[in-house]
Amino acid sequence: MEASTAINKMLAGNKIFVPTYQRAYSWETPSVENSRNLKTHTDVFLQDLLDYNRSSAKTPYYFGHFLFEEKGDNYFGVIDGQQRLTTIVIFLSTLFAKLSSFRALTDEEEVLKENMIRRRANYIFSTVDYDNQLFKDYVIDQTKKDRNGLETESARRIVKAFDYFTNSFADKDEQFLIKMLKTVSEATCTTHPVKNESEAIQMFIFQNNRGKKPSNLEIIKAQFMFNVHLYGGEEKDSLIEEIKNRFEKIYKSISSIEYKIEEDEVLVYTLRVHFNSLWESNAIDKINKLLSENNPIPFIKSFTNSLAVSFEHLTTFFGKDERENIEIHSLVTLGGFATAIPFIIKAYTFNLQINDICSICSLMESIVLRHRLIGTRADIISRINDVYQAFTIEKSEIKPLVERIDWIKNVSSDSWWWAYWNKTALENSIQGQIERSTARFLLWKYENYLESQGKKGYNVTRFDRISKPHLEHIAPQTENERPAAGYGRYTENFRLECIDCLGNYLLLSAPHNESIGNKPFDVKRNSFTQLAQQREIQQLTQQDATWDREKIEMRKTKIISFILENF
Repeated sequence: MEASTAINKMLAGNKIFVPTYQRAYSWETPSVENSRNLKTHTDVFLQDLLDYNRSSAKTPYYFGHFLFEEKGDNYFGVIDGQQRLTTIVIFLSTLFAKLSSFRALTDEEEVLKENMIRRRANYIFSTVDYDNQLFKDYVIDQTKKDRNGLETESARRIVKAFDYFTNSFADKDEQFLIKMLKTVSEATCTTHPVKNESEAIQMFIFQNNRGKKPSNLEIIKAQFMFNVHLYGGEEKDSLIEEIKNRFEKIYKSISSIEYKIEEDEVLVYTLRVHFNSLWESNAIDKINKLLSENNPIPFIKSFTNSLAVSFEHLTTFFGKDERENIEIHSLVTLGGFATAIPFIIKAYTFNLQINDICSICSLMESIVLRHRLIGTRADIISRINDVYQAFTIEKSEIKPLVERIDWIKNVSSDSWWWAYWNKTALENSIQGQIERSTARFLLWKYENYLESQGKKGYNVTRFDRISKPHLEHIAPQTENERPAAGYGRYTENFRLECIDCLGNYLLLSAPHNESIGNKPFDVKRNSFTQLAQQREIQQLTQQDATWDREKIEMRKTKIISFILENF
């Protein structure tokens, strides 16, 4: 592999793969319908090529630097540049497919395709093992035409990138495709294949090429492997293999849960579990300090194991258990659970029963919700860190957490250091305007409360079962000035006190919300037939089909009572 070469020459005659301990495909792609409204990695990738082809540039397009570990004759693992290389192969596959729809490929084009995509049964490029069959079927062979069975977020990204490029070529003519093929295949790049893995890892740590910036987790993984090469001694090979195996599992987990939680967030949560303190926050600084001490190998082994354990437990938490337990689903829907996750990781590690994990979720949900509504700058960590530190394998009962959260929620306002989240503060915080996502969450909970009244064995409706949940203002934000609109006149006090409050908010699906807009109240009222809170509004206005201050305040009082009783 030459140090300065072209893309077609770099790929020709070689087999390039993404090692299983590397992260999977992570470049984002705009949805087809919003392709012009969102700048993402694949969008920029395509736009750069289009701009180059429109220019009068005399020099070839440059794709940057690629770092490889040489594993055998013409066999290379890509250490740095795999996101760009994966995208190049996806792009070329869509290009060849579109060109083939016009006519048979020429001999020269067939050679280029064999050099860069596939020669008979030999695939030039392979992504991580758990996505590779999908990559072959959907991108290279194009035998899979649907999006069913995509188990990882990286697989979904591969499919989205392929569909995005396919759509981008839909209206392009043959000459455009020929020119684009020439641009990409003849684009220059630089390569650095190394046989010494420690050299490759060291270069990855300090190299900063175009593309997605490495996450803190990727940097720490590279630092761990490099330090093992330096200090591993006779254990070096087995330790490297152990780290690779653990990160293979970690990246599989990431591909399953990253749409719900960021990998660098899990890194910080693992730090808090590993060092038993909710105050831990800067993973890079903490770990670099520990790596600079004598013999960092024991720490590398123990912390890598902690990382793998955290990701394993969170895969279960955000996967099977979130699907089967409404308490977990509720906390995940609320979001903002940074303080809760370390407790949850510990609970799984200590083999607590699922009902205890659900109890932790409900406890933390109440305090997260209060914190968000009240908006205090006081920190909750200093109030519960001692409980967290005492939550150990030897003392793994959740009773101390129950007692502490209950104390925080019900303490007298005279206890100023504790009283930021008490009942009085909560009641004061929900009188007026509430942030939209939080208001949607509260109305979802209120809906389930209404539906469950007088019913045994009621199955709670999950938030993700609501089609694009929107927050509707029953009395519209923009006044409908027709006399028969049913809202009365909008005085200044009415605007300030009633338009944006819980009594005037309603949870609707997006299509329903869009269909009623600024219409008179009787039109809206006639459409309120689906959810329990819609029927509640019908009952409130049964005698007088208007929606005025009195009705809004009646409903607001009911919702506030529900919140105070349940949170």
